[in-house]
Amino acid sequence: MDIKYIRRVLLLVLFCTASVLWGQQKISGKVITGDDLDLAPVLVVNITGNRSVLSDMSGKFEIEAKENDEIRFVKEGYYRVDKKLTKEEIDAPFNIILKKIEIQIPEVRIKYRPTGNLAKDNQHYNESRKLQALKSDMDDYMRSPLNQPVPNNTTSKTFTGHDFNAGQVNLFGVFNAVKKLAQPKVTKANYNETRDFLRRVKHEVNLGFLKKYGMDEEQIDAFLLYADKTRSLAKRYRKDFSIAVIEYELKIAFGEYSKTNKLEGIKE
Repeated sequence: MDIKYIRRVLLLVLFCTASVLWGQQKISGKVITGDDLDLAPVLVVNITGNRSVLSDMSGKFEIEAKENDEIRFVKEGYYRVDKKLTKEEIDAPFNIILKKIEIQIPEVRIKYRPTGNLAKDNQHYNESRKLQALKSDMDDYMRSPLNQPVPNNTTSKTFTGHDFNAGQVNLFGVFNAVKKLAQPKVTKANYNETRDFLRRVKHEVNLGFLKKYGMDEEQIDAFLLYADKTRSLAKRYRKDFSIAVIEYELKIAFGEYSKTNKLEGIKE
């Protein structure tokens, strides 16, 4: 009797394990710009499965997901892309195109074209003495204290109807207040705090992409100091240490660092 019971338990465990392995698998792809250029690093988030990764220096990514999961692609300065996975995208790599956010410059209109006649142009641009005096009087009036009570700009309760929110707790306000209290205050890091933060980064964050470019320990230390200085890492993240976010910041800093420092290594 005990042997039959044990066999049933083992079969149930194997069935559950197979279901999990069958449901979750890794998808892969590449993130590019609208000009077919590589884009890195990009934050890839599985909204449904609550997982996130960063693409490598060539824009390639790999993340656990299953069919119908919602995947989000985020890059500073680019429009966000949300994608719901299909069966075809589960079985084969696919490309994601991120478009750069346009910066619109407001149009400048010139209402008056100078004629070259000094007297005429000076008359157009200079205010009359009456207008200057009027503006001065208005400014003095606006700055002066009120001599009469201001009427209460509210609607009488007779016309407002019943207030269904009366006596109710503002849950949204309470949530925001709790959220502000939970977040640590951002303060400037001193020498010891910065040193401890960078030591923790070296031990907990994956810095393999630096070693692929032929950087030794001394060069990695120099780069981390550069990244901390340009991205204010210790100041922003020493109290709220997030490995994924810090790795994302390091790859952004490395993109600028590699432009001014000659590195020899393996590029993926």
